[in-house]
Amino acid sequence: MTTQPDHGHELIPRPERTPAAVRIALARIAPHRLGEMEQHKEQALGAALQDGKIGHLQYWLTYWQAQVEIERRPDLRSRYQAALVSVHNTESKDDPAFHAAMAELRAVETEARQAVSP
Repeated sequence: MTTQPDHGHELIPRPERTPAAVRIALARIAPHRLGEMEQHKEQALGAALQDGKIGHLQYWLTYWQAQVEIERRPDLRSRYQAALVSVHNTESKDDPAFHAAMAELRAVETEARQAVSP
Protein backbone atom coordinates (compact mmCIF):
# COMPACT_ATOMS: atom_id res chain seq x y z
CA MET A 1 0.00 0.00 0.00
CA THR A 2 1.10 3.53 -0.73
CA THR A 3 0.15 6.89 0.73
CA GLN A 4 -0.62 10.19 -0.95
CA PRO A 5 -0.46 12.90 1.75
CA ASP A 6 -1.24 15.81 -0.62
CA HIS A 7 -5.02 15.79 -0.03
CA GLY A 8 -5.26 15.58 3.72
CA HIS A 9 -6.38 12.91 6.13
CA GLU A 10 -6.87 9.39 4.77
CA LEU A 11 -8.54 6.55 6.64
CA ILE A 12 -6.17 3.96 5.17
CA PRO A 13 -3.26 4.06 2.71
CA ARG A 14 -4.09 3.78 -0.98
CA PRO A 15 -4.00 0.09 -1.95
CA GLU A 16 -1.88 -1.29 -4.74
CA ARG A 17 -3.59 -1.87 -8.09
CA THR A 18 -4.44 -5.54 -7.57
CA PRO A 19 -7.85 -7.13 -7.02
CA ALA A 20 -6.74 -8.59 -3.68
CA ALA A 21 -5.37 -5.29 -2.35
CA VAL A 22 -8.47 -3.36 -3.42
CA ARG A 23 -10.74 -5.98 -1.83
CA ILE A 24 -8.80 -5.90 1.45
CA ALA A 25 -8.98 -2.10 1.49
CA LEU A 26 -12.72 -2.14 0.83
CA ALA A 27 -13.20 -4.70 3.60
CA ARG A 28 -11.46 -2.33 6.02
CA ILE A 29 -13.35 0.87 5.16
CA ALA A 30 -16.68 -0.22 3.64
CA PRO A 31 -17.31 -3.92 4.32
CA HIS A 32 -21.00 -3.45 3.53
CA ARG A 33 -20.00 -2.99 -0.14
CA LEU A 34 -18.14 -6.30 -0.53
CA GLY A 35 -21.20 -8.09 -1.91
CA GLU A 36 -21.67 -5.35 -4.50
CA MET A 37 -18.00 -5.62 -5.47
CA GLU A 38 -18.23 -9.41 -5.84
CA GLN A 39 -21.40 -9.22 -7.94
CA HIS A 40 -19.79 -6.61 -10.19
CA LYS A 41 -16.68 -8.82 -10.53
CA GLU A 42 -18.80 -11.80 -11.60
CA GLN A 43 -20.52 -9.66 -14.23
CA ALA A 44 -17.17 -8.38 -15.51
CA LEU A 45 -15.72 -11.87 -15.61
CA GLY A 46 -18.75 -13.20 -17.46
CA ALA A 47 -18.56 -10.39 -20.02
CA ALA A 48 -14.80 -10.95 -20.45
CA LEU A 49 -15.33 -14.66 -21.04
CA GLN A 50 -18.20 -14.04 -23.44
CA ASP A 51 -16.40 -11.64 -25.73
CA GLY A 52 -12.77 -12.53 -24.97
CA LYS A 53 -11.80 -9.02 -23.88
CA ILE A 54 -9.92 -8.30 -20.68
CA GLY A 55 -11.10 -4.68 -20.74
CA HIS A 56 -14.14 -5.64 -18.66
CA LEU A 57 -11.87 -6.74 -15.83
CA GLN A 58 -9.64 -3.70 -16.17
CA TYR A 59 -12.71 -1.47 -15.93
CA TRP A 60 -13.91 -3.40 -12.88
CA LEU A 61 -10.60 -2.92 -11.10
CA THR A 62 -10.42 0.79 -11.96
CA TYR A 63 -14.02 1.32 -10.83
CA TRP A 64 -13.40 -0.34 -7.46
CA GLN A 65 -10.08 1.42 -6.96
CA ALA A 66 -11.97 4.69 -7.41
CA GLN A 67 -14.69 3.56 -4.98
CA VAL A 68 -12.04 2.74 -2.39
CA GLU A 69 -10.45 6.14 -3.03
CA ILE A 70 -13.79 7.82 -2.29
CA GLU A 71 -14.33 5.74 0.85
CA ARG A 72 -10.80 6.18 2.23
CA ARG A 73 -10.69 9.96 1.77
CA PRO A 74 -13.11 11.85 4.02
CA ASP A 75 -12.99 14.89 1.70
CA LEU A 76 -14.26 12.86 -1.26
CA ARG A 77 -16.64 10.78 0.81
CA SER A 78 -18.37 13.79 2.34
CA ARG A 79 -18.77 15.46 -1.06
CA TYR A 80 -20.10 12.21 -2.53
CA GLN A 81 -22.57 11.62 0.32
CA ALA A 82 -23.83 15.23 0.21
CA ALA A 83 -24.41 14.94 -3.54
CA LEU A 84 -26.28 11.65 -3.07
CA VAL A 85 -28.53 13.25 -0.45
CA SER A 86 -29.22 16.11 -2.86
CA VAL A 87 -30.09 13.68 -5.66
CA HIS A 88 -32.50 11.80 -3.41
CA ASN A 89 -34.11 15.01 -2.16
CA THR A 90 -35.05 16.25 -5.62
CA GLU A 91 -38.49 15.55 -7.00
CA SER A 92 -37.58 15.02 -10.63
CA LYS A 93 -34.70 14.77 -13.02
CA ASP A 94 -35.74 18.16 -14.40
CA ASP A 95 -34.93 19.85 -11.09
CA PRO A 96 -31.80 22.05 -11.39
CA ALA A 97 -30.66 20.70 -8.00
CA PHE A 98 -30.71 17.17 -9.47
CA HIS A 99 -28.41 18.24 -12.30
CA ALA A 100 -26.05 20.03 -9.93
CA ALA A 101 -25.88 17.01 -7.62
CA MET A 102 -25.26 14.63 -10.52
CA ALA A 103 -22.48 16.91 -11.77
CA GLU A 104 -20.90 16.80 -8.29
CA LEU A 105 -21.14 12.98 -8.20
CA ARG A 106 -19.38 12.82 -11.58
CA ALA A 107 -16.73 15.29 -10.41
CA VAL A 108 -15.97 13.24 -7.30
CA GLU A 109 -15.79 10.01 -9.32
CA THR A 110 -13.52 11.67 -11.89
CA GLU A 111 -11.20 12.99 -9.17
CA ALA A 112 -11.05 9.54 -7.58
CA ARG A 113 -10.32 7.81 -10.91
CA GLN A 114 -7.58 10.33 -11.72
CA ALA A 115 -6.03 9.82 -8.29
CA VAL A 116 -5.71 6.05 -8.84
CA SER A 117 -4.93 5.97 -12.54
CA PRO A 118 -1.60 4.36 -13.38
